[in-house]
Amino acid sequence: MTFGELSPVRAAVVGGVNMDICGRPDRSLIPRDSNPGRVRLSPGGVGRNIAHNLALMGVETSLITALGGDLYARQIEASCAELGIDLSGAVRVPGENTSVYLYIADADGDMALAISDMEICRHLSPEALEPRLGLLESAGAVVLDANLPAESIRFLCERLKAPVFADPVSVAKAEKLRGVLGRIDTLKPNRAEAELLSGVTIRDRSDLRRAAEALLSAGLRRVFISLGAQGVYAADENDRQLFPAMGALPVNTTGGGDAFMAGLVWAALRGADLSGSARAGLAAAAVALESEETVNPAMSGAALMRRMEQNIE
Repeated sequence: MTFGELSPVRAAVVGGVNMDICGRPDRSLIPRDSNPGRVRLSPGGVGRNIAHNLALMGVETSLITALGGDLYARQIEASCAELGIDLSGAVRVPGENTSVYLYIADADGDMALAISDMEICRHLSPEALEPRLGLLESAGAVVLDANLPAESIRFLCERLKAPVFADPVSVAKAEKLRGVLGRIDTLKPNRAEAELLSGVTIRDRSDLRRAAEALLSAGLRRVFISLGAQGVYAADENDRQLFPAMGALPVNTTGGGDAFMAGLVWAALRGADLSGSARAGLAAAAVALESEETVNPAMSGAALMRRMEQNIE
């Protein structure tokens, strides 16, 4: 397994940012009660988390998102500036509140309940994105998350010539991708999202193959179906493989998917094939799970390479 040198070409991410407010109990969560524990505030959101991981991996990254005129926006701006993430293409909406994601984890770190207020994302409209197309076209890869309005996803998929990587985010939001699969280079759904978009109920490996083939037949170049602790099923026109998850000591499971997508982009910019891309994504997810923070500060290109070398079969 070899990777070329990281291209100087940038990556661009178009999607949501949040201020994440996370509560985690000290012991088993008791419903309908006040649970002693810890509450943390940190910048988050699928798009921002992917951009954060890419920056830590050494990829020059631009983030196009919507920011309000509040304190949370200033905190997110400061965080991105510290990481070197370019926010010059952000859509500023002074009269709106920046997105907030409020969630409660159980004692093991898995999400138990959440509320997401991302109404500001409606301002990422085709009209707002039109003048930002030049910034996006200069990137070697563009990541879209399905927090964008459906019309904006279609607009970008139809207009961009750069390879598009798409994250469905959730089953409800994955529906926005159904009509543009043929214009997407790489899709990273989980099992439920893959079932929705392929129309195949996934119960076993043969179902995984049928789901992947249905998605590829829609025009995708590559699909990586995330199976959580079971790994990932990766497919392109030449290959179909099930890759097991890499060894990790999980502390917080919330950031694995975002890190996986960043790993795919990092690998693509290095010219990796399907296998190398899948392994890079799995390595990034394993590193992510080993931190209490959604994005592990220890993430780096070198950390991915070490993790892949440790997990060579």
